[in-house]
Amino acid sequence: MWARAWWWRLQAAGRAMSGGGGGGGGPRRPRPPKDPLRHLRSREKRLGGAAGASGRSGPRTVFVQVAAAGTRDAGAALYVFSEYNRYLFNCGEGVQRLMQEHKLKVARLDNIFLTRMNWANVGGLSGMILTLKETGVPKCVLSGPPQLEKYLEAIKVFSGPLKGIELAVRPHSDPEYEDETMTVYQVPLADGSRQVGQRDPSLVVAFICKLHPKKGNFLVLKAKDLGLPVGTAAIAPIIAAVKDGKSVIFEGKEILAEELCTPPDPGAVFIVVECPHEGFVDAVCEDATLRGYQDGKQENPVALVVHITPEPVLRDSRYKQWLERFGADTQHLILNESSQSVHNLRSHKIQTQLSLIHPEIFPLLSSYQSKEEEATFSVPVTRGECLLKYQLRPKLEWQREAVAAYNSAEFIAEALELPDFPESVQTCRESLQGKVASSGNTDRYPEVVFLGTGSAVPMKIRNVSSTLINVSATQSLVLDCGEGTFGQLCRHYGDDVDRVLCNVTAVFVSHIHADHHTGLLNILLQRHRAFMSQGRPYSPLFLVAPTQIMTWLHQYNDHCQEILGHINMIPSRFLVEGCDVFKPKAKTFIRSLTEKYDFAKFQTCEVRHCKNAFACSVVHKSGWKIVYSGDTMPCEALVEMGKNASLLIHEATLEDGLEEEAIEKTHSTTSQAIEVGMKMNAEFIMLNHFSQRYAKIPLFSEDFSEKVGIAFDHMQVRFGDFAAIPNLLLPLKALFADEIEEMEERREKRELRLLKEAIKASEARTAKTKLEHGAGVDLHGAPNKKLKTAN
Repeated sequence: MWARAWWWRLQAAGRAMSGGGGGGGGPRRPRPPKDPLRHLRSREKRLGGAAGASGRSGPRTVFVQVAAAGTRDAGAALYVFSEYNRYLFNCGEGVQRLMQEHKLKVARLDNIFLTRMNWANVGGLSGMILTLKETGVPKCVLSGPPQLEKYLEAIKVFSGPLKGIELAVRPHSDPEYEDETMTVYQVPLADGSRQVGQRDPSLVVAFICKLHPKKGNFLVLKAKDLGLPVGTAAIAPIIAAVKDGKSVIFEGKEILAEELCTPPDPGAVFIVVECPHEGFVDAVCEDATLRGYQDGKQENPVALVVHITPEPVLRDSRYKQWLERFGADTQHLILNESSQSVHNLRSHKIQTQLSLIHPEIFPLLSSYQSKEEEATFSVPVTRGECLLKYQLRPKLEWQREAVAAYNSAEFIAEALELPDFPESVQTCRESLQGKVASSGNTDRYPEVVFLGTGSAVPMKIRNVSSTLINVSATQSLVLDCGEGTFGQLCRHYGDDVDRVLCNVTAVFVSHIHADHHTGLLNILLQRHRAFMSQGRPYSPLFLVAPTQIMTWLHQYNDHCQEILGHINMIPSRFLVEGCDVFKPKAKTFIRSLTEKYDFAKFQTCEVRHCKNAFACSVVHKSGWKIVYSGDTMPCEALVEMGKNASLLIHEATLEDGLEEEAIEKTHSTTSQAIEVGMKMNAEFIMLNHFSQRYAKIPLFSEDFSEKVGIAFDHMQVRFGDFAAIPNLLLPLKALFADEIEEMEERREKRELRLLKEAIKASEARTAKTKLEHGAGVDLHGAPNKKLKTAN
C-alpha cells in the first residue's frame, strides 16, 4: 500500500516536471521579493523633497496606544505611531509577544524610549533588538538613562555581536531628537535622597513629545465655487500660498487663506513620566521644564500626560496637586498594577477551550489583582487598558474599538461549534473514567506545570522555554527561564503567585540562548518582592547554569541594577557524573540544594546543541525521576543519564521529515525525541519546545503511543495523569483540525517539491552519463582513444 502511494506521488511529480496534467503552461514567474526597507526609502524621498523643517508638514494621523497597561504580569509600555514613524516607550518582558499578538508593527520600529534602567522597563529589549535585526531594520535609536550603553554591551554576551543592525544610544543629556512626526525632549529626574552614579537606578527620564505643526487642508469645492483654476497647473502656487497662511489675488480679488484652507494644527504635546516611588515625587513636581507646561504659556497645548506611577504615589497630595495643575483640557493616562486589563487574549482563549477537554490538566487562567486603593482626581483620568488608543491627530479623542475583550462564553461557543469536537470530548471523558481509577497513582506531587513550550521567540499561543516542577507543597524547581516566565506564572496562579515564588528554591538554565534565560532576572526580582510582601525571611535562589551566564549577570549587576545578591551559583558542570567539585562553596550549595528538595540526586550531562548546553535529571528520595533534555539532538549521554525515568521532558522542535533541518539547527524531531525516551525506558514522555511554525499544535508522528504526550502552555501534569494524556489526542485533533490540515498540506507540498528535485537530479545525472558516453569519455573523464579510432 505504502509503495503504491509512493509510486503514484512519484508519477505525479514526473508529470508536474514535464508540464503534464490539467494545469498546462510553463512555470509560473516568481513574484519579486518584498522590499523590507521600502518605508525607509520613502522616508528619504520625503525628507529630500522638504525644504528643511520649515517646509515640512507634520503627519496627518498620530496615535498613542497602550501596548501593556502596567499590570504585574505585563508591565507598562506605549506604542506611538503616525504614517511616518513608529516608537516604543519602555520594553519590558512580554511586550514583543503582545505586539505580535495584536499586530502592532515591529518592522518599522526605529526609536525606543526608556524611562528608567529597571528590568521592568528593559526586560524584553534584548529579544526586541534580535527581532528587529532579523526583520532587517538597519538602525534603532535608544534614548533614556545613562546605563543604556553598558546594557547593550552586556546583552552581547548571549546575543553575539548584533551585526546587521546599528544601535545608537541617545543619552538623556543629548539635545532634542527630531524626525518627520515630532520633536522629543528628555527631562532627567533624580531621586534627591541618593547620589546618581553609573549603575544607580535613581535616575528617571521623562519625555516631552511635540508633534510638528500640520498645514491646513485645501478646500477644493470652495475653490471651485470661487472660480479658481482647480485641476490645472495654475492652482499649485495658490494651494502652496494659502497653506502657508498667505492671501492670494485672483482676477483682481483678494481671497483670504482661511477661505480656502482649514486652520493649521499647531501640534499637540504629550508627556510620558515615570515616578516609581515617593522618593521621586519632589523631582517630578518641582522640575522647571515640566512646570513650564502647566502655566498655560506654551504655544502647544498638553493633550495627554502618561503616568507610569504606582497608587501610593498617585495618592500623595504633592503628586495629585501637580497632576491637576495641567488643567481640565489635559487628559491623563495611568499605567500601573491596578489595571484590570487582559493582555494575552489568545492564551486565555486557547486555555478556555482546552479546559473543556480536561479542566484539571488544562486549568483556566487567572490574573493578579492589586490590593492597592485607587487614587481619585478632580480632572479627567483614564486607567490603562491593553490596546486603548488616544488619537492626537486629526482629532483629540479616546478610541476603545481595539481594546481586548475577554469573553469566555464566546470562546466556549466557538469550540462547541467545531465539527466532531463535542462528541470527541464526550468519548474522551468516557474512556478516562476507568483509567483514572486504574492508574493507582493519586499523588498530588510531583506536579509539572508547562509555562513555555515554544522555541526561539515568544508568540501569542506558546511562550518560550520554561517548566515549573512542584516537588512538594513548599518546594518548586524551575527548568529554564525564557522571557515572560514570570508573566506566565502570574496568569497561571493569579493572586497565589507570591506563595509559588517563595517556594522556588532553584532555577536550572540549560544553556545561554536568549529564549532559555532572559526571564531569570524578573524571577529573581519578583521572588525578592514576594518574600518581602509575605514577611518571610529571604534566602537567595540556587542557580544551576553554565558558568558563562555569570558574565552577563555580572555586567548587568555592575552597570545597571543589583541582582547578584539574589543567587547562589552552582556551575552545571559540577553536577556531571564523576565531576570533582573542587570549590568548597559550590559543594556546600549542592548539598543544601539536594537537602531542601529531598533529592537523592541532581545530575547534569552535556548535550548536542551549542557549546555548554546541558540536560538535567532529578531523582527524589521517594523514587521518582524527572529528566529534562533542554535543547539537543538525540544524545546518548542523555539516554544514559535518564535510564528508567518516571518522566522525560524532551524537546521536539521539528516534525518528522525535517531531519536535515534538525541537524542544521541542532534540535530533535518528534520521532527522534520519542526514540530517546524509549531507549532510556522512560515511563512517560512529554514533548515540548516546538517550533513556532506549529503555533497551536505540532504534527503527530506515527510513533505516538500510550507513553507520549504533547505539552501546551499552562498544562499541568501529575504522574497519575499519564494514562489519561494519550486519550486527549482525539479531542485535540478535533479542536485544531484546521491547523492540522494546513500543516499536512504544507508537508505534502514539501515532499512533492523534494520528489521533483530528486527526479530533476536523477534526470540530470542520466543526461550527463549519456553525454559522456556519446562523447567517448571513460569513467575517469579521459577520452577513450580505442572507441574514437573504431569510429
